[in-house]
Amino acid sequence: MSLRNVLRGTGVAVVTPFKKDFSIDYNALENIINYLIDGGVNYIVTLGTTGETPTLSAEEQKEIIRFTDEKVNDRVPVVVGIGGNNTQNVIEHLQSYPLEKAVAVLSASPYYSKPSQEGLYQHYKAIAEASPKPVILYNVPGRTGRNLEPETTVRLAQLPNIAGIKEAGNNMAQGIKLLRDKPEDFLVVSGDDDLAMPQVAIGMDGVISVAANAFPEEFSTMIMLAAEGNISEARKINNKLYEAYELLFVENNPAGVKAFMHEKGLLENVLRLPLVPLSDAIHQKIKNYLAR
Repeated sequence: MSLRNVLRGTGVAVVTPFKKDFSIDYNALENIINYLIDGGVNYIVTLGTTGETPTLSAEEQKEIIRFTDEKVNDRVPVVVGIGGNNTQNVIEHLQSYPLEKAVAVLSASPYYSKPSQEGLYQHYKAIAEASPKPVILYNVPGRTGRNLEPETTVRLAQLPNIAGIKEAGNNMAQGIKLLRDKPEDFLVVSGDDDLAMPQVAIGMDGVISVAANAFPEEFSTMIMLAAEGNISEARKINNKLYEAYELLFVENNPAGVKAFMHEKGLLENVLRLPLVPLSDAIHQKIKNYLAR
């Protein structure tokens, strides 16, 4: 079955909650998973970069996958994030992590090293050949320093184990080009909360969202309305959430969304270095927004 039929709508790049001693708070993680599923999200993405994966050991990552699978309990699909700028290391993780229950792997483009388009193609080709699950490309040039050009994505889409892309280039024109040129059964989801509603309206299959960690019901309803062509109702929700999008990313991700979730009683406001909680001034703006 095409991933386009499995991963439509709203996916959530789930945060990793920590206790005050910086250990993983599994009780909070279970509550968050239930909050998201009860809120109507369509699937869970565990170990996305929003989950602070660079600060998690390999053993912690494996345990989070197992725990997430157990607590989701087949209620929604689960996608696992496995990416990096060491291709061989990514391959080793793909072959050693517990991926039995995952429907796909989300793999962020290599960061820092800024490979050429051919380098990006060969990186993803090697990953696709090694992966036991379909691979979803993840283009996020604001973090990696290199854009995965639409032409490269379409070329990669011809490979048998590459099933889709999370497009977070914050670029509507690039999204339009990708939707025009991609194969019919190739999944394209937005990775930009602030553009997700219009991108779904023009044909993207959904979103992998940060904001939906804090606003699962509102966000998944908005995406569903946009997909159905009910743009006026979708726009009302988008307009209400737009200030939240700005607050989410003004300092860093996931400090913004963790501040929102802390105010909703879902987790301790703790991040692992080099990330720190939001400044008091921005956190107060979040309190003000939620109070309204």
